[in-house]
Amino acid sequence: MPTFNIVSNAPRATDWLRRTTQGLALAAIVGLTGLSQGAWAHAHPVSSEPAAQATVEAPTSVRVTFDSTLEGAFSTLGVVDARGKPVTQAKATLDAARKTLSLPLPALAAGHYQANWIAVASDGHRTQGHFKFSVK
Repeated sequence: MPTFNIVSNAPRATDWLRRTTQGLALAAIVGLTGLSQGAWAHAHPVSSEPAAQATVEAPTSVRVTFDSTLEGAFSTLGVVDARGKPVTQAKATLDAARKTLSLPLPALAAGHYQANWIAVASDGHRTQGHFKFSVK
């Protein structure tokens, strides 16, 4: 009677299924990690001088500090008066840590002002905002 040597493919199929499942799980983790990093990539202000809604003596500059590094070529800071007219043509500068935008100001008269900023994070994500302050 002939003998047949039956070789089972079950262990190979199980190994293939396990490797495929592990690969898919790894891909899902990498994908979700990328999404969560994208959500944190936007630069948000953490402080400003003068502070938002503050009434101050005429400041010599305006500063906004962000929680992420910025691209100086694309990030801006400007100040306008109550009529929306820019109070200076100076360009904002970025500090060495690339987190604080500063803008020198001329002597400001008593009144209401608004600082407008655009922050482009080092990965290219853009945020913008403004805050108001008053000069005594």
